Amino acid sequence: MEFVRLLLVFLHLLGMGMLVAMFFVQRRAGADAPLNKGWLHGSALQLLTGVALVGLAPLTDQDYNHLKIGVKLLVVVVIAGLVAVNLSKPKPATWLTPALAGLVVLNTGVAVFWT
Repeated sequence: MEFVRLLLVFLHLLGMGMLVAMFFVQRRAGADAPLNKGWLHGSALQLLTGVALVGLAPLTDQDYNHLKIGVKLLVVVVIAGLVAVNLSKPKPATWLTPALAGLVVLNTGVAVFWT
């Protein structure tokens, strides 16, 4: 069971890395470029692996701070929601990419610094 937990943590971190990379990809594409689908893929990976990790907690003897997990869940749902709403638009709002990046940094900060 420990291997499954570590695999989920690995995939969760890859999802975070994907979201950070999407910020740089989006910035390089320019302000007129449509939103990259990688934002949605990264947030979905974060969401699915995070829920799986919390669901497996009793089997792996992990004790999570449920308020912290709730905040992280809310932030990733906001990221996914913003991306889903703006994905079909030919040109996203100028504030969207920095806002998404800020939410990714917020989520990472909550994960690291909230004990």
